[in-house]
Amino acid sequence: MDPLATGALGLGAAWASGINVYAVVLTLGLLDMAGWIDLPPQLAPLASPFVLSVAGFMYLAEFVADKIPGVDHLWDAVHTFIRIPAGAILAAASIGAVDPELAIAAAIAGGTLAAGTHFTKASTRAAVNLSPEPFSTWVASLFEDAAAVGGTVLAIVYPIAFLVALAVFVALAIWLLPKLIRFAARVLIRIVRWFRGELHPSPPDPASPP
Repeated sequence: MDPLATGALGLGAAWASGINVYAVVLTLGLLDMAGWIDLPPQLAPLASPFVLSVAGFMYLAEFVADKIPGVDHLWDAVHTFIRIPAGAILAAASIGAVDPELAIAAAIAGGTLAAGTHFTKASTRAAVNLSPEPFSTWVASLFEDAAAVGGTVLAIVYPIAFLVALAVFVALAIWLLPKLIRFAARVLIRIVRWFRGELHPSPPDPASPP
């Protein structure tokens, strides 16, 4: 791969890892196994049957957990410690063969990107789950899966287009993420207060008819 394609691959894998790291591993590994792409040497193990099997099992687990309101928040909380380091590792591994110093920079950038998409996903899901529409969580989850796979493929096939889209995402995230985090924090505080019994339904108005 040329440097532009390699950089786009690393940043694309990191960005998508913040949404669904298992989908990213499956996408890269299966494309390499099918001979449609040639991964950098450090990413070649992604195409091994063992890695693909583990990633496939975990993807199925996330596919189910991510569509259950409440469970999806717990899953996202746990994966704060998985998606962000995975994004940094994938970004560094994609560029490691080019220059070790660039690999360190890629790890920093990749971890930051993965954190941005992870917290955007988690905060947005908090808003989506308040919707009275029962299928909103399913729709959001399927859209996120498609975004993870589509973003990874776009970074491989059209690296310049991906980098442009990435710049737009970063600009939107800088503007939107603080608002989403504040909203998610208010929702979380309200849930905690409800479990503690601090929130009660308002008593009926005595003047109102039965």
